Amino acid sequence: MADYRLYCLDKSGRIDLADWIEADTPDDAIAKVRELKPDIYRCEIWLKDRLVARLNPDGRFERPVASSPS
Repeated sequence: MADYRLYCLDKSGRIDLADWIEADTPDDAIAKVRELKPDIYRCEIWLKDRLVARLNPDGRFERPVASSPS
C-alpha cells in the first residue's frame, strides 16, 4: 500500500484541508476519496511529488497528461 496525500482546496486555490489516504493504486485512492469525502469542492491527490488526480468543481476526477521525453 502507498500513502497518498489528499489536498482539498478552497475557491481561491489554497489548501483548506490535507489528509493521508492509504491505497494500492491511484484508482483505489480516487475511490476512497469519493467514499470518504463526497462533499468536497476541489481537491488533488498526490503520490510523493507526482500529481495523481484532480477533482474539478463539476465532480469529475481528471488525471494529468504525462509528458513525453524530448
